[in-house]
Amino acid sequence: MALNDMTRRSFLGTAGVAMAGLALAGCGGSGSSDASGSAAASGDSGASNQIDGGDGSFKLGNIGPLTGAAAIYGTATNWGAQVAVNEINAEGGDVKFSYNCQDDTHNAETSVNAYNNLKDWGLQILVGTTTTAPCVAVSAETNNDNIFELTPSASSVDVVGEGSARKANVFQMCFTDPNQGKISAQMVKEKNLGSKIAIIYDQSDTYSTGLRDGFVAEAGEIGLEIVSEQAFTADSNQDFSAQLTDAQSNGADVVIMPFYYQQGGLVLKQAKDMGFEAAFVGMDGMDGILAQDGFDASLAEGLYLITPFTADATDDATQKFDEAYEKISDGGVAPNQFGADAYDCVYAIKQAIEKSGVTPDMDPSAICDELVKAFTSSDFTYSGLTGKDMTWSDDGTVSKVPQCYVIKDGKYEIVE
Repeated sequence: MALNDMTRRSFLGTAGVAMAGLALAGCGGSGSSDASGSAAASGDSGASNQIDGGDGSFKLGNIGPLTGAAAIYGTATNWGAQVAVNEINAEGGDVKFSYNCQDDTHNAETSVNAYNNLKDWGLQILVGTTTTAPCVAVSAETNNDNIFELTPSASSVDVVGEGSARKANVFQMCFTDPNQGKISAQMVKEKNLGSKIAIIYDQSDTYSTGLRDGFVAEAGEIGLEIVSEQAFTADSNQDFSAQLTDAQSNGADVVIMPFYYQQGGLVLKQAKDMGFEAAFVGMDGMDGILAQDGFDASLAEGLYLITPFTADATDDATQKFDEAYEKISDGGVAPNQFGADAYDCVYAIKQAIEKSGVTPDMDPSAICDELVKAFTSSDFTYSGLTGKDMTWSDDGTVSKVPQCYVIKDGKYEIVE
């Protein structure tokens, strides 16, 4: 989800630096739990951002990479959550939030330290974490403590757990990786994008492999022919000539790219250089490709992708969010899906608080029990920036309708 600037305006600002080569995952970032920077090495949780909601406010925490190579994701969820908190507090209603966002530099150990910092602060509800590997680690802790957790962007099934390993307190605002892969296969079939499929994926990244697995499973069910399947790793994610040559020699007319836009841009450039023409299809991790410094937008012409949000949308709710987000961000940065997902997380939590009747004087475990009941009740739905009439099942996953886009003239257009 993982991920990634969804606007045709400049997103990178202070956050979008040194992104090439990242092995992230989740609707927004995972894979390796390592990140550069002294904060990760020392275990220091680094920077934080706080909002004081005053007396009678719920203690709402967030965790994500605010510094380091993955900061584009954590700053987005931080800003999106802040927009929602500010709006809710300004309403002057019964629900108010004090907000504290901790930096984990996209490192699992640092993220657990950040979580402990939030508990010392008085954490009652957690939005996050942003990236998958840290979220898997932190969700184990919140599960032990029975603190309600709703992640905007960590999309691995390991975040919520399956079967006997299900973490009953943890929910996702984003699609799971296998489900998104399934949806992408259906799009290829329904839109008649081609008949011979090539898949290039990052076998070192849980996000990419999860998307690949979901796509392959659904392709087998609906009769898509996979003629080429080639992998790469975080150590070999710059040269895709071998993978593209295999796809081209096997007659592929569709290339599936279940990975992030940094590598997506390289694949598109190298495919053009070798004269390989096909329909290229990305998933939510491909979102942000147009915002890369120095990227030739013409390379992405005709690129298909799935994302729950685009800042180019003209509806009133999106435009209002765009304006507020750009004001709160550094240098007028436009929002991406991660910011929108975090915004929706806060409002969904507010709605569940109102439904359940919990109050800020309750302990976190009691609040968690009631919020879980609210989220999983048959009459609970939430409509926001990233979906209408969303519901959550007992397994922690969200049900919402994705949107398919194609890039034309440097903008996203809905695939009808």
